[in-house]
Amino acid sequence: MDKEIRDKFIELFNHEPLLVCAPGRINIIGEHTDYNMGFVLPAAIDKHIVFGVAANNSYKHRFFAYDLKDSSEINIDTIEKTDKQWVNYLLGVIAQIQKENKIVKGVDCVVGGNIPLGAGLSSSAALETGFAFALNEIFGFNFSKEQLVKMSQIAEHEYAGVKCGIMDQFASVFGKKDHVIRLDCRSLEYKHFPLKLDDYDIFLCDTRVKHTLASSEYNTRREECETGVAILKKHKPEVESLRDVDMELLQEHKGDFNPTVYKRCKFVVEEIGRLTEACDELEKGNVKRVGELMYQTHAGLRDDYEVSCKELDILVDIAERSGVVIGSRVMGGGFGGCTINIVHKSDESKFIDLATAEYKGKTGIDLFIYKVSIQDGTHIIN
Repeated sequence: MDKEIRDKFIELFNHEPLLVCAPGRINIIGEHTDYNMGFVLPAAIDKHIVFGVAANNSYKHRFFAYDLKDSSEINIDTIEKTDKQWVNYLLGVIAQIQKENKIVKGVDCVVGGNIPLGAGLSSSAALETGFAFALNEIFGFNFSKEQLVKMSQIAEHEYAGVKCGIMDQFASVFGKKDHVIRLDCRSLEYKHFPLKLDDYDIFLCDTRVKHTLASSEYNTRREECETGVAILKKHKPEVESLRDVDMELLQEHKGDFNPTVYKRCKFVVEEIGRLTEACDELEKGNVKRVGELMYQTHAGLRDDYEVSCKELDILVDIAERSGVVIGSRVMGGGFGGCTINIVHKSDESKFIDLATAEYKGKTGIDLFIYKVSIQDGTHIIN
């Protein structure tokens, strides 16, 4: 992809670009824990966006989306939202840099990649972090990686209108080959853990559905968790989020909860515990136990947090019955998107054939399957 981006950049702008690669991400375990100030366990993957970027010594930003075959030209003095969403991600980054009292002179940019759109692999975060990284290099702003992550997140809030957590941008920047990142969503402290897959590979099964409940129910889940925190805070004032709650405290005051709010809080508390155990098992090289915890997570997301859907449940059921998948679950907010599966290498073809046929038979939808590997975070391509 980098050769195509470089060649297109030279064709359009007639000078050499800086080439930057920004990956998408997966999350091994830890769903809906980010806004509850818990932990997540993401990793950067080999699906990525490539940028060709260079200063152009003009008063215009000239952008070209390689995959969309679409271009845009923006005056550097008029950085505001446009009717093109892909451009807004880039402009959002420029706006955040300008808020730090830095001058972003005119740039040329060609961008393209192979992150499947709509699959929950955070193509938007890769767009933001890759462009921020490139501008930081070109203009010598000397922003830290943490600053680039935070600016990219706010760019998505303000220019894309999505109030995302920080996991996606963080994983895209701080990814490390063959490792996952345990990110503390409260302090932003992080630690890499080795993911020794050995006889296994990671496959993502894309349901190719996104139910309309997704955004409204996401907000509802946040509110339900906040309701639970408010109840527990009356009994234990130091509780600031579900991160501060254990099952003993939750069960002690179960009578104060309506059943739905209790189930939501129970899932989050248990999920933070599962993630902690998963990190311990990764240090021992016990990927099979991590897979078991993934199945537990899916059951919790289905039954307690209620963010799964028929299509996701079908895929996890196929994986569990196959006998060759040691772990499977919905990945992301829910109501569609992908399942993440850890599959034995010797049985990959069996799994792909079984999942493709059964999913088509039960839903009428063609299943898209992506094999991914864990790679380094955002970096310059030499």
